[in-house]
Amino acid sequence: MVESQEGWLHGHWPGLIQEPKDGSWAVKKILVPQRENPIVNRLNKTKEEKFPDLAMEKEEKLKQIRKKEQAEKLERKREEARIAQERKEKKWQKDHAYDDIFNEEDMEASSNQNRNEDFLDDFM
Repeated sequence: MVESQEGWLHGHWPGLIQEPKDGSWAVKKILVPQRENPIVNRLNKTKEEKFPDLAMEKEEKLKQIRKKEQAEKLERKREEARIAQERKEKKWQKDHAYDDIFNEEDMEASSNQNRNEDFLDDFM
């Protein structure tokens, strides 16, 4: 609620430049409500004024962003190295898959060159 009002007199500014003639001066009275202190006091209790150092805050934010990007880059690099190592191991396994199957002892044992001439008769 408005407890009291103050009045302000308001005239047109072009009239201030010239000398006013009788009856041509227009004045209007404007009623301005007085502020309500309980509301203002409640607002002032919760008011926070900050004077931040914006340049420092910007630098800290950029530093955090760079740190995050470096961590992501390092993680990507580690993942790529792991994948490359797995591919290298699979390639080695593929190239050396039959190494244990063909050794010299087994090849000599299964060779037909050093057998008897009647080794085919054993089947019958």
